[in-house]
Amino acid sequence: MRKTLLALAATTLCTLGAHAQSTVQLSGLADLYVGSMRMAGDASSHTTVGNSGMTTSWVGVKGSEDLGGGLKVNFAMTSFLKLTDGSQGRFPGDTFFSRDANIGFSGNFGSVVLGRWLAPNFLPSVIGNPLGDSFTFAPLILHMNVPLFNASGWQATTPSDTGWNSQIAYTTPDLGGFKATLQYQLGGDTGKHNIGANFLYFHGPLTVTGFYERDQLSNPGTSTWLGTTKTDWMLTAAYDFKVVKPYVGYGQAKADNAPGKAKTIHLGASAPLGGGSVLASWARTNVTALDTSRKTLTLGYDYFLSKRTDLYAMYMNDRITAQPSGNSFAVGMRHRF
Repeated sequence: MRKTLLALAATTLCTLGAHAQSTVQLSGLADLYVGSMRMAGDASSHTTVGNSGMTTSWVGVKGSEDLGGGLKVNFAMTSFLKLTDGSQGRFPGDTFFSRDANIGFSGNFGSVVLGRWLAPNFLPSVIGNPLGDSFTFAPLILHMNVPLFNASGWQATTPSDTGWNSQIAYTTPDLGGFKATLQYQLGGDTGKHNIGANFLYFHGPLTVTGFYERDQLSNPGTSTWLGTTKTDWMLTAAYDFKVVKPYVGYGQAKADNAPGKAKTIHLGASAPLGGGSVLASWARTNVTALDTSRKTLTLGYDYFLSKRTDLYAMYMNDRITAQPSGNSFAVGMRHRF
């Protein structure tokens, strides 16, 4: 009996140890706003309950297994959501796990990710502007990633979504605040591919980011040839003076089958105030071949009720050459879980 109890105890301890080495977490973010929206080129404004004002809502599972010796296996399967109607995705036709669908390793060597994961442009542009990953109010993100389906015909300057399918990505370990990622997306039968790289540098109050992409494939659905080769790059910097944190960025985008370039400059600032932050961001993109310029300014306040929940209020002015300008006003709520 004693031997049986000892064997059972040993088995239980081994099982507990195995569970302690593995983690799976359900997490996500919910974001909704109410406002009057009008982008440059819109015929009129519209009042709406809108999705994802400051961050695109999402839900999913992430996890890791500790293999020992500093080596881990990691996975992520996360999906974007529209809270207004409960539908999946960011737009019609978006894939189910368009935010994350990947597996990989991490350790002292850095990390390797296989599957659908962030494109090189995403983190540098999000970290490099005070409104982060707002695809509704951040001028830099709007110019780079959000086309306008109105009279302006505005096309996003980023060639191929903020996530890449079927990719292999390697990220270096932290080297004194510096990390770099190299990425390659395979195109299957198309014979085409995307390649890119980015870096993030944090040193005290200083933040510097940058990325480069050379794209031939579309995303996020089944990867198809763009019909040309597009390149896109950007550098950003920010410095936290505690009372204010200014941001600056500059980048260019070009397609081989079109003349000219799209040149973007970004200026912004954030400042702590009363339990929240005052946010200001401005971006100008000149499309040289069309002699067209887009200028977008956003002013806002983001107030944190807790570490996981914040309320925000935003005003945005959007202008495109030879198009009616647009003014937007909104208040919203964001919660992380």
